[in-house]
Amino acid sequence: MISEQFPWLTTIVLFPFLASLPIPFLPGNDNKVVRSYALAAGLAEFALILFTFGRYYSLQDAGLQLVETYQWVPQIGLNWTVAADGLSMPLVILSGLVTTLAILASWNISTKPRLYYFLLLLMYSAQVGVFLCQDILMFFLMWEVELVPVYLLISIWGGKKRRYAATKFILYTAIGSIFILVSALAMAFYGDTVSFNFTDLALKEYSLPFQLFAYAGLIVAFGVKLPIFPFHTWLPDAHSEAPAAVSMILAGVLLKMAGYGILRMNIEMLPDAHVFVAPFLAILGVVNIVYASLNAFGQDNLKRRMAYSSIAHMGFVLIGFAAFTTVGISGAVLQMISHGLIAAVMFFLSGVTYERTHTLDMTELGGMARKMPAAFAFFTAAAMASLALPGMSGFVSEIAVFLGMATSDAYTLTFKVSIIVLAAIGVVLSPIYLLTMLRRIFYGDTGEVIEKTPLMLDIRPRESFIAACLLVPVIGIGLYPKLATQTYDAKTVAVLDRVQDTMVLIADQPDQPMFSAIASPERTASLVAPTIIE
Repeated sequence: MISEQFPWLTTIVLFPFLASLPIPFLPGNDNKVVRSYALAAGLAEFALILFTFGRYYSLQDAGLQLVETYQWVPQIGLNWTVAADGLSMPLVILSGLVTTLAILASWNISTKPRLYYFLLLLMYSAQVGVFLCQDILMFFLMWEVELVPVYLLISIWGGKKRRYAATKFILYTAIGSIFILVSALAMAFYGDTVSFNFTDLALKEYSLPFQLFAYAGLIVAFGVKLPIFPFHTWLPDAHSEAPAAVSMILAGVLLKMAGYGILRMNIEMLPDAHVFVAPFLAILGVVNIVYASLNAFGQDNLKRRMAYSSIAHMGFVLIGFAAFTTVGISGAVLQMISHGLIAAVMFFLSGVTYERTHTLDMTELGGMARKMPAAFAFFTAAAMASLALPGMSGFVSEIAVFLGMATSDAYTLTFKVSIIVLAAIGVVLSPIYLLTMLRRIFYGDTGEVIEKTPLMLDIRPRESFIAACLLVPVIGIGLYPKLATQTYDAKTVAVLDRVQDTMVLIADQPDQPMFSAIASPERTASLVAPTIIE
């Protein structure tokens, strides 16, 4: 008999780590036993995630569910507190799917396979822990644990410039993490009580200057990881040198940790500061979209072009967060889920291409459609999803962000039109650089590398299975968005309720220069109307 008192979420967080410990002691000298064991552990973890949420989680409850609290380090007030809600649950499922498929995508790893799969499973635990923990110090620790495996996976199994890329990654992200720690400690010790618990921190009555201080620290830390211009420069280097499976996790899951952090901490815990900063987030989102889209044109390296595409897509997340409407914030969350799936399949297929050609330079490719028709079909489907073709999840998420900003009563018409028009430039540019990428790889004359590889194999059944597992939910969500949005609808409405009172106060002070984009008090009444994506 299954007990609801069983620590399901703690098991979900710790299982991959515990499963990684026997890897050094597994029998055999080749990688067959190790890879099979790692895949079994990944599948078991994913099955456990689906079982737990499917059996015990209620979609209609906006509060925390499956709460577990245990004393961990009582001397400093650190507790092991985990719980799930509409913000964490879909991202945990995304993490489980992408990471398990990344293990399967690593089937041909031959260099130090035991260390490789150990690091993948350790990272699996850390990223799930980030999404489920409800203690800000525990959040910081999980965030830090996740950095080490990524650094080692890039520096050992990456390309020619792997050490440079890995060092740049760890420097940027580790320095950013310091800002999380400073803000976390400041929030925990603010006032008469000391607490690291998310719920307690959200209930504290911080002064506005303090909120702005904490918000600034957190947005820098999360801005590095999202990434937000100008903290983005580590990402193209990391993607271009990382193994395909690591790029799948990096783009599909790790960037979403930053978006989750902004929503969980900056918006939910510091709503007053968010009202001040939101217009600037919208502007930064537009900069991300336009700047990264233009940079994508100049990239001959396949994965660098995809990396800049990821930066551009994260700009829509920032605009959705800044919209102050449920449809906008719902679109931002859906964009994180959608991009996690699309980016994972795009980087996986780039790895398939590299495995056949041993190059990512698009100037050396061309005419691959004749050699790899099935891979061409999958690559085309993934590119169509990335450029937001109707019927794909990317279209739903981006149109929701646009609608959220267009219907927002928090901004003047001039500001909204400016943001929408500039962001639309990215919508125009993305098909151009993505279709150009397809043309250079698969169409035209046969490239130099392709001519030297006359017996090039098409995509294998294992690889087709991985691509299909990522593309099927992209199409499913595109045709019926409620598959994803119903998991967080109640929570997004609750989050926006947190800023309603602040918005009313701000609307009463329209003469303040920093509120030049904020609308009049009369238009603030419908700010948090529960508009939901169906």
